[in-house]
Parts: sequence; C-alpha cells; structure tokens
Amino acid sequence: MLRLTTVQRAGELEQAGPATGHFGIAADTFSIRAPDGERIHIPLAFDPRTDPYLALTSPAKIRSYYDAEGYVVIRNAIDARLCDEATSAFASEVKPYRGYIYRQASATPEKNIFTEHGHVLNSLLNIQDLDRRSFPRFRDSGMRIITHDSIQRAVRTLVGESGKLTQSMYFDGNPATWAHQDTYYLDSTDRGRMTAVWIALEDIHPGAGRFFVYPRSHLIDMAKNGGAFDVAFNHDRYKKLVLDTIRSQRLTCRAPALRKGDVLFWAVRTIHGSLETRTHHSRASFTSHFIPESTTLLQFETRPRKLKVHVVNGVQVHHPKDQNRALNRGILRLETTFPRAFHAAKRLAVKALTR
Repeated sequence: MLRLTTVQRAGELEQAGPATGHFGIAADTFSIRAPDGERIHIPLAFDPRTDPYLALTSPAKIRSYYDAEGYVVIRNAIDARLCDEATSAFASEVKPYRGYIYRQASATPEKNIFTEHGHVLNSLLNIQDLDRRSFPRFRDSGMRIITHDSIQRAVRTLVGESGKLTQSMYFDGNPATWAHQDTYYLDSTDRGRMTAVWIALEDIHPGAGRFFVYPRSHLIDMAKNGGAFDVAFNHDRYKKLVLDTIRSQRLTCRAPALRKGDVLFWAVRTIHGSLETRTHHSRASFTSHFIPESTTLLQFETRPRKLKVHVVNGVQVHHPKDQNRALNRGILRLETTFPRAFHAAKRLAVKALTR
C-alpha cells in the first residue's frame, strides 16, 4: 500500500499524492521507496507560485529555516553556464580516463566503474586534489562552483563565519547512500557546526537517486561513534540505529525537486542520503563539507585532524592527497601497484600512532 501523508510543519504543507500541495509540489509525483522501506511520493518538479524556498529572500530567513528544519534549499545559486562547463569537462576529461582516481565510497583509488547506462558509478573524492595535468577544465570549473560567492555567503550565514572546505565529491551515477548523520563520520571540533551542500548541475530526475533529508532529525540525540556503534566493527549496527530512529520518531522523508543551479544545505546532524535509482538518468552534482574557519576537522567524533590548507578563490581548502605534488603521485602509484602491502603498512602505522 502506498503511504500518502500530509505533513504540517512551520505553517507549510507538504502533500504527497496526485494533487498539487502548498509545498510547491506539482500535480505529477513519483512513487519510490524511502530508506525505511515505506513507499512515498516525491515531486517531479516544483511550482514557483508556491515553492517555500523562493520566499527565503534574506540571510535571516535562510538561517531561520535551516535552524528549524535542519536543511534549506537555495534556488538559482549557481549560474547554469557554470554547471554546463563542469558537466562538459567531466564528460571529456574524467569519463574517458583509464587511470586511478580517489573515490568517495572507499576513499581509495579506483578506475571508473560504469552503470549499464554509461554513468560513472564510483563517485569522485576531493575535486581540489585532482591532477591539473589530466583534469584541468574539470578541476577548475569544479572549484569555481564549490568556492562560488553564493555558496560562501550561505556558509557564513549558516555557521556564523567564513567556511573552510574539508571535503568535496562529484556524482554522475547514483551509488545510493544510506540514511546517516554526517557527525558520525566528520564534524567540526566545535561539535555540530559543520554544514554541507549538495549542488545540482542538472535538473535532477526523481528516479536518478535524488538527495533526501529527514526534516528536524538534527534535533535528535543519537548514539555516538564508539563501543557498540564503532565505525570499524559495528557500522551495520549504526545503520540499523538510524533506520530504527526514523521509524520510532515517525520522521518523514523529503526529497525536494532541484533544478540545475539549485543547492541544498543540510546540518551535520540531519539524517540524509540518496534514494534508489529507478531511471536511466544521471544525477550530476557536487557535494561539499564546510567547517568554520576558526575550527578544525573532527573525525569519527574523537580524532581532530590537522588540515593541509591552501587558499582557492579566497576560500581555505583542505588538500589531503593533492595529486599536483610529486610525493602524493608516488603514494598513489604505490597504493595501486601494491595495494595489499600498502594497506597493511598503513594499518600498522595507524595502530602505532594510536597507542
């Protein structure tokens, strides 16, 4: 049975079903499974006459919505021409590339893996670290978007100061990301102040792995990384905890319709991810994580990380494995030529450092 729900929040109405609601949902909706297994309806597009995000016309309104809901959408943040430049560069430089690139899901170097429809499935990790010799246009266009003035103005509004970029990603195909809170993996040392942004580089089809959030989930205090929910040994238990929380708190999944140039910011404790793929469409997009400039990165809720920061377009940017440095290119070669020996040595080094 399809779940047709009407959710009243902050004076706004989101109606799932065939009729047009007051949350900007067009008459046509798309049926898909939410992470908890329930079937929901999400909008194919939005109605500019009723879209609530268009009413967020000042920094104060943007911050107020974000604080209340745990996320916010900013329409038309990036010029369509910049989006087209990035997707064109990806098609010409990254897709034909036969070498290894660091990937988002594994954090290890992999060659391109394609879906049956020709989209790159294994998403790129840290656009800022890409080798300029192989990816000059894509790296440049990507960084111009990720460090764009409109993104930085929003970051300052949401975290109260200028942001420091700690991580970025590029998605072409959809690997489908489980429901999670970022703080379990990454956060600011001033806990709870990291923010992240999903940047749509094309009109995102609802069956292409659209980004989802659970509004107001950032107000829920969940178990921290460690012990029974340790990321190294009990990651599956943590994933189950998130789904159990969604069900027990009766949270509602929301997957806003995003067009080319729209961005969605979410708080570090907001449960989010990407829906399943039900279509041949791509979901071209960048994702970036920002912490306040006055802080540093906290990993797995316990380990502060020293950052390798360089200024790009006026923004402090962390470069963990910059492939424009000969040393890092050498490490990449070792990692791909002798993967078992490399990772065994890395585990021993980490163990020695944590004694």
